[in-house]
Amino acid sequence: MTNPTLADSHAHLDAPYFADRLPEVIRGAQQAGIQTIITIGVTPSSTRNCIQIANEFPSVYATAGYHPHWAKGVTPERLAEAENLARTPSVVGLGEIGLDYHHFRSPKPEQLYLFGAMLDIAVDLKLPVIIHDRMAHSDVLEILSDFRAGLVGGIIHCFSGDWRLAQRYLNWGFYLSIPGTVTYSTAADLKKVAQNAPLEQLLLETDAPHLTPAPLIGQQNEPAFVRYTAHAVASLRKISLEKVAQTTSDNLYRAFKITPLPQIQDDTGTL
Repeated sequence: MTNPTLADSHAHLDAPYFADRLPEVIRGAQQAGIQTIITIGVTPSSTRNCIQIANEFPSVYATAGYHPHWAKGVTPERLAEAENLARTPSVVGLGEIGLDYHHFRSPKPEQLYLFGAMLDIAVDLKLPVIIHDRMAHSDVLEILSDFRAGLVGGIIHCFSGDWRLAQRYLNWGFYLSIPGTVTYSTAADLKKVAQNAPLEQLLLETDAPHLTPAPLIGQQNEPAFVRYTAHAVASLRKISLEKVAQTTSDNLYRAFKITPLPQIQDDTGTL
């Protein structure tokens, strides 16, 4: 039996959890119908690892990012390295980048500087941006407003705002990426966004190995589990799983300007 073809728009396949079992994880994703995975760089060294993974596995694409957690260590040399990596042909996006006012692992001024510098690179290289926004909604919105005219597209990773904020980004033509937290009973705002946003502007993600869907809490997350998120979105919208899978996959290919591989057949059964 064939599972609906899905895509994971945001995973961290270079995380230590995957180090010794990456072929198994990719194979498990394929068996679950996950045809495409975007592995997200968070520093220059992480980006380099993501590029290597993308070069090894045809179903995986890489992004070049610089996460706000590491803004404190930014130097002109590191920024130049990030830009050079972003020019690699297998890189399909610039991110994740943004602001994090929850953990504050780097001071706010350094975060703001890094965010602006990476947005400059995205504009220069014409790459879509993947945005990290943790308790920094106002500043992220304001900064993106300044850069929006020069950006070729954007994805709000792991969207955590309310419906009003969602509408602002949707009106810009941005994509909102829905994580496994949509399966949590406490995620009222996210459920409203997943239910009401145009399906043509939604992506699905795992953020693996983080944010495991509710049915699998206690396990590390992985790309195969994006199907739980797809089921939740289909249930909220009262539409078929096949419709959610097809549309969100098409959205990913459009957002990152990539061509899907021939559909992968799965004989392991459905969820």
